Amino acid sequence: MKKVLIATEKPFAATAVQGIKSVLDNAGYETVMLEKYTEKAQFLKAVADVDAIIIRSDKVDAEVLDAAKNLKTVVRAGAGFDNVELPAATAHNVCVMNTPGQNSNAVAELVFGLLVFAVRNRFNGKSGSELMGKKIGILAFGNVGRNVARIAKGFGMEVLAYDAFVPAKAIEEAGCTPVASVAELFEKSDIVSLHAPATAETRQSINYELVSKMPKGGIVVNTARKEIIDEAGMMKALQEREDLQYMTDIMPDNHEAMLAALPERYFSTPKKMGAQTAEANNNAGLAAANQIVSFFEKGDERFRVNK
Repeated sequence: MKKVLIATEKPFAATAVQGIKSVLDNAGYETVMLEKYTEKAQFLKAVADVDAIIIRSDKVDAEVLDAAKNLKTVVRAGAGFDNVELPAATAHNVCVMNTPGQNSNAVAELVFGLLVFAVRNRFNGKSGSELMGKKIGILAFGNVGRNVARIAKGFGMEVLAYDAFVPAKAIEEAGCTPVASVAELFEKSDIVSLHAPATAETRQSINYELVSKMPKGGIVVNTARKEIIDEAGMMKALQEREDLQYMTDIMPDNHEAMLAALPERYFSTPKKMGAQTAEANNNAGLAAANQIVSFFEKGDERFRVNK
């Protein structure tokens, strides 16, 4: 019997857990739960004899992989997978998969929740502005970016996009305007919505020079990864340009300094909120469970992210 660990310091919704267990039960697999754990030692103990792990933001590094002697696959219930040490997983012959697209609408809707909050002056009673007619630039045109574009059109916005790995024709076919570079995206967009993963190329790539290029009243929204922001550069740009705003659901390391210096133009949610909906929980959790079953029963590795 295959043994599957659901290791979630930030637990799934109860309905998602029920769905995951149902999928695994039907396959004849045993489900083990580790929720709201507070020490890595608990995680290390729990992985000792499992064949598969489902995680959310939990970190799977070389130490975890060393402890998991029977482990064959790790599935990150979500799109991002920078919390898994991929070279170490490959060295341990562990297949790492993500569940792309399952949280996309939830993250995209949060973008507009943050934007309405920003353009309406945080609902403080003062006159704000509207999103209709504004240009929104989307950095990375994957599943989330495409959902942001869809919703933006409903607001009557003009959508620009840049993705180094998506052809301009594909962006045009989605009813958006492709631009040639990240710099051009910032120069031409009233709002820039970030959806790039944290990679060697993207870490701290959103910097002072880019943010300073934005038109008057520009807003940067980050629902991707904290690591892609040059936090010192972002703060410098906002201090020099009193018309700019930064909205995020990933609290930066310099949160307290940003809040003290820019109380009306910077906002971060207390915790990452993009995938925090019942629907996204269910979608990602069920996808993870089904991918594990397909992996063991059919050798299906279509969502593998390590080589």
